[in-house]
Amino acid sequence: MEGYSISDLNKNNRHESAGARGLSRRDVLAGIAAASLTAKAASVAAQAETIESGKAEKGRIKQSVCKWCYKGISLEELAAFASKIGLKSVELVWPKGWGILKKHGLICAMSNSHTIPKGLNRIENHEECLSKIRESIELTAQAGFPNVICFSGNRAGMDDGEGMKNCEIALKQVVGLAEKKKITICMELLNSKRSHKDYMCDRTHWGVQLVKRVGSGRFKLLYDIYHMQVQEGDVIATIRENADYIGHYHTAGVPGRNEIDDTQELYYPAIVKAIIDTGFTGYFGQEFIPKRKPLESLAEAVKICDV
Repeated sequence: MEGYSISDLNKNNRHESAGARGLSRRDVLAGIAAASLTAKAASVAAQAETIESGKAEKGRIKQSVCKWCYKGISLEELAAFASKIGLKSVELVWPKGWGILKKHGLICAMSNSHTIPKGLNRIENHEECLSKIRESIELTAQAGFPNVICFSGNRAGMDDGEGMKNCEIALKQVVGLAEKKKITICMELLNSKRSHKDYMCDRTHWGVQLVKRVGSGRFKLLYDIYHMQVQEGDVIATIRENADYIGHYHTAGVPGRNEIDDTQELYYPAIVKAIIDTGFTGYFGQEFIPKRKPLESLAEAVKICDV
């Protein structure tokens, strides 16, 4: 080893190692690039296969998807995929994202407004909540979209009768604008048993009574199938009996709020058929949180509901 420095030995070893493999640095980089392109091609092919297998072909119900369930996927990617598998909407998207939806031929079937806990059941919340609802109605109408969401708010010790009266007072102040702009305000039914502790509009009967008291075709319920299965069950019969008061639907698996496949207790083909049989012409939003590959799960859900 005499006459060689450590650096000389390292240099020779690197050259010999590369020479033994017959690879130059350029060869290695080229190989990496080729592998990357192959992986990308495989990914594109897999997505194309998913799109083809999950495409809504019958289209008897207008399907949508909620953006918040896909936090790791950009709105651009979700909208492009949704359009390719036959969805009509990506919902609960703020106005700044509506241009992306329109680019892909989609709408926002349900627009945001105020928060869930701070709702219409308290007089002191009316000014803030109604301001947000009015703004959303105006923007939604300008965009040509159909619905604006609202919430009862939490009980916090309030009697349900008093809460209903306060919600009625609030909604009667804004439903005239909704009628003028041809927008439907939808109050979401949420379960208070597990997901939204203390939420007031947690039973279909309570929500239906509120709709009757407001007395306008521009105020209806957002019937969340997951939430109502958790809270009260009897989903199909409830939908049939109250179809006139429902303006929108959301999905998710029970238990867990995940995929709507055969791992859970709800059978969505029968539920969707029942909804179609009521003459429903609105939007049906997928709102499950995927546990597996998100877009594959979405395509599967769309196919399940394409009855």
